[in-house]
Amino acid sequence: MIDFDSKARAWDSNPVFQERADRIAAAIQAAIPLNTNMHALDYGCGTGLLSFPLKDALGHITLEDSSAGMLEVLREKIAAQGVGNMTLRQADLSNERLPEDRYDLIYTSMVLHHIPDTAGILARFHALLNPGWLCVADLDREDGSFHGIEVDVIHGFERESLQRLAQAAGFTDVRFDTVFSIHKETEAGARDYPVFLMVARKP
Repeated sequence: MIDFDSKARAWDSNPVFQERADRIAAAIQAAIPLNTNMHALDYGCGTGLLSFPLKDALGHITLEDSSAGMLEVLREKIAAQGVGNMTLRQADLSNERLPEDRYDLIYTSMVLHHIPDTAGILARFHALLNPGWLCVADLDREDGSFHGIEVDVIHGFERESLQRLAQAAGFTDVRFDTVFSIHKETEAGARDYPVFLMVARKP
């Protein structure tokens, strides 16, 4: 498994991570009528790269991650910028009791492929939502070369299969758009890995 604690301090120095977050944030803003009455959950938030571009369009954001190192960096950023509408929580929704809070929007970026039980986490997202929206950014199905075949993750998603899982969890109006492409050097040479944004609604 990837050690995110050890990567936290250098995370924001990667321009690809910042550009990816900005593009996903723009796609969320284009897809959903955000407003300052909304309470959002950024699940697997890392250092908050996706939430900072959205913070002025939302009322409150709960940023949740299992990595203490990522949350430490994020806490410092919030303090340095004087952000007043963010709350941090260290948690793993895939195997912990659900919190009492409910949300109008849940978004997550490059996290779903790290969670073994896709159907289970989608059902938990559905349970945590008021009538509202889910936005999932992640990789299209790939051959394992993105992380390396030895890394224990899901190697991206077939969009139709993920749509069926979202619908089985109770979501409607599921749609996909390609919002970014990650260019990487692999053992087999350079290649691009498309990143989709899935937008779904809980009526």
